[in-house]
Amino acid sequence: MAISASSHLNKGIKQVYMALPQGEKVQAMYIWIDKELPEWNFDGSSTFQSEGPNSDRYLVPAAMFLDPFRKDPNKLVFCEVFKYNQKPAETNLRHTCKRIMDMVSNQRPWFGMEQEYTLMATDGHPFGWPSNGFPGPQGPYYCGVGANKAYGRDIVEAHYWACLYTGIKIGGMNTEVMPAQWEFQIGPCEGTDMGDHLWVARFILHRVCEDFGVITTFDPKPIPGNWNGAGCHTKFSTKAMREKNGLNKRHQYHIRTYNPKGGLDNARRLTGFHETSIINDFSAGVANRGASIRIPWTVGQEKKGYFEDCHPSAKCDPFAVTEALICTSSERNRQQALPVQGLSGLDLQPSKPLLILHLTPPLNVIIAITQRVEYQGSCFFFF
Repeated sequence: MAISASSHLNKGIKQVYMALPQGEKVQAMYIWIDKELPEWNFDGSSTFQSEGPNSDRYLVPAAMFLDPFRKDPNKLVFCEVFKYNQKPAETNLRHTCKRIMDMVSNQRPWFGMEQEYTLMATDGHPFGWPSNGFPGPQGPYYCGVGANKAYGRDIVEAHYWACLYTGIKIGGMNTEVMPAQWEFQIGPCEGTDMGDHLWVARFILHRVCEDFGVITTFDPKPIPGNWNGAGCHTKFSTKAMREKNGLNKRHQYHIRTYNPKGGLDNARRLTGFHETSIINDFSAGVANRGASIRIPWTVGQEKKGYFEDCHPSAKCDPFAVTEALICTSSERNRQQALPVQGLSGLDLQPSKPLLILHLTPPLNVIIAITQRVEYQGSCFFFF
């Protein structure tokens, strides 16, 4: 099994330097996407967010967390990206999401997201799988325990504790149906906190995996065939729903929103098999794992609470997902919404699976919130 060369480095040498006193300086790792922190800028052409002749992009701090890698008082700073003219970058979905959330703040929208992911070796093979074959069929791995069922638990535990330290609202984790596939849960979060917390939790996961010499992918269907895909089931409720239930549908709009490529990647996952619904069909059911919208049994009995949207792919942008849910559930937004165009231009019919083992692109300098790529890394600022 291939792991990165970095994992073989002597970590003790690094600790010699990390133990040096830092005085009154605070190191802030900007993870871009308003706290009282300085704005910064970067070369957008290096991250495919602008053309070289006019490439300045500006980072506006949006949320701040404790840094689990360098520890307090150092910080992780989550940022929005703005263009040279101070308008939000096309990939900055947080900006419009926040505007919508502020408009409906009296509805107290709560979200919880279940982030599934797959651990991979650096050669693109799932972590722990036989180098020239496959593990046993699915069945014993979900919430399993034992070296033959749980692949990479040390990585998962390290990520969980790092998130707890930062203040991220992580609420649980478990092994998933496919071996080397895991899930962590974020929430409940209100408004844009959902996206802030999930994006930073993703960043921390990539950073922890780097230390262990492995890769994580959020591809919706990393392994073709009779293996489960990876989603990001989203639980949602408003204050009114927690008092009485209600449900509305704009199916194709949500399908197009819940995956960075307008639903195309998700079509490999939403086939009606492996605990998924068919991508072009809307369905809802109480305690039904194969429905588009799952209503928990207790909610169905009590006629109040939340529902779980099972459409979002593992690589969805949480700001796009939460904005879509609040727009669809809001009566005022439904009345004012423009007609939703269909997906006639997209071929979303389930087709022969593609062998794409790690679509999550390389993570570069700082985190950029973008529909196409996820950037993150190690650009430090002192102030």
